[in-house]
Amino acid sequence: MFNDPATFITSAPRLEDCPPMDLPEFCFAGRSNVGKSSLINALLKRKNLARTSNVPGKTQQMNYYKVGETCYLVDLPGYGYAKVPKKERERWGENIRVYLTKRETLRLVLHVIDARHPPSALDEDFFYWLATEQIPFSVVLSKADKISKNKVQQARTNLKKLLYNMNIEVPILSYSAENKDGIADIKELIREFVD
Repeated sequence: MFNDPATFITSAPRLEDCPPMDLPEFCFAGRSNVGKSSLINALLKRKNLARTSNVPGKTQQMNYYKVGETCYLVDLPGYGYAKVPKKERERWGENIRVYLTKRETLRLVLHVIDARHPPSALDEDFFYWLATEQIPFSVVLSKADKISKNKVQQARTNLKKLLYNMNIEVPILSYSAENKDGIADIKELIREFVD
């Protein structure tokens, strides 16, 4: 499936603007600038299909990428320190909540977190909210090439402990968009949810 041609379909500001619900969807959520777009590019083996930026908050809508006739990968706006007015951030938040709870073809949320830092309060709130809403998700630690393998393992252990204390059990994966470590595991996880 990941060898199929991938194309950018649309940027949807609201649920009504999303494509028809004809294929399974996998969305990528997390803070601004955590590496969601880079992960999509790495999964699809494309350099610039999903637009990456050093400016937080560049993704302001739900960007849809169609993978052959198999599924959609959806890049959600990042939360956190995007330099946009508070009202605009709140609107994104509401649109994303509606998408996550009402989109019937959504199969899995891949919640991306920077492996170099502990989850933020916003990340923890999002874990809790997803679990409460019973939305299937996994946590994906990005930028694993920026720290030692021991530190990545430590980040996974700490995250597992944190989730355990919240009574949440979900897959925890790590990857590097640079050297492609862990990308095969993420593809495998997505494939499990396609059927």
